[in-house]
Amino acid sequence: MLLTENQRTKLDDTDDTLFYLSPRFVTHVDQGFIRQLTNLYRQRLRPDMVILDMMSSWVSHLPEEVKYARVEGHGLNAEELAQNPRLDRYFVQNLNQNQHLPYPDNTFDAVLNTVSVQYLQYPEAVFAEIARILKPGGIAIISFSNRMFFQKAVQVWRDGSELDRVALVKNYFADSSKFSKPEVIAHRSWLGDPFYAVIGQKLA
Repeated sequence: MLLTENQRTKLDDTDDTLFYLSPRFVTHVDQGFIRQLTNLYRQRLRPDMVILDMMSSWVSHLPEEVKYARVEGHGLNAEELAQNPRLDRYFVQNLNQNQHLPYPDNTFDAVLNTVSVQYLQYPEAVFAEIARILKPGGIAIISFSNRMFFQKAVQVWRDGSELDRVALVKNYFADSSKFSKPEVIAHRSWLGDPFYAVIGQKLA
């Protein structure tokens, strides 16, 4: 396995479902980060795509002017997901308890994960599932900054530097052996949240 059991631990090891039981109608990164992410989606996602927004919330970062074939959402709070205007449907599931995603193989053209990868305790299994549900040639875009619920992030994320975290997500992709070499986009600014995105393309 890629991570040791100790690296998967959280300071708050109570059930994540309880932590996210009450909706948080706030944004977790600044507007500069959001603009960069939306522009990235504008560049990389086509209107004909079927998309899974994994570990989502009430906010969509997809460009408002683009209509996609279908957007499905996943998260831990149904109230938040119900408020997300871009989701055609959604489901609630704790990926730290059950990593299996309820979709057939080769369902999606793109899987998105925004500022949430740091909470995955079994990323190897989750990234294997991302590869399974992506169509050949499909892409996964994993974006993050330096913000987090510190008590709910896994130890390997808490202890690493920002560059360590980029390398970690690259290793998550590599561990599944189903993706081409990941692409990294990094924009650091003294005036706002740093922006990181690691993009993997499923092998044909």
